[in-house]
Amino acid sequence: MIKRQQRLRIKRKFAKERPTILIGKNGATKEVVVEVKKQLKSSKVIKIKILKTALEQTTMKEITKELVDNTKSELIEARGHTLTLYKMRDASNE
Repeated sequence: MIKRQQRLRIKRKFAKERPTILIGKNGATKEVVVEVKKQLKSSKVIKIKILKTALEQTTMKEITKELVDNTKSELIEARGHTLTLYKMRDASNE
């Protein structure tokens, strides 16, 4: 669990960054989860944009929960259709 100050610092730093992953009509598939894990491993913080077509089959909360649970990351911010996820690096994996 990250502290409030760190969460706010991450929000400010990534406010103007563009999303690096777009989730379309298929939702949070296995391939999307693998890509999210890969990007979190290299950069700790990523932004994800959920397109409107993805929300025809499921809700924003369900997609967010699935991504957070499967990647063992933390939700920093969910604003509109954009998520910011954070994952602390494991010392054992480096």
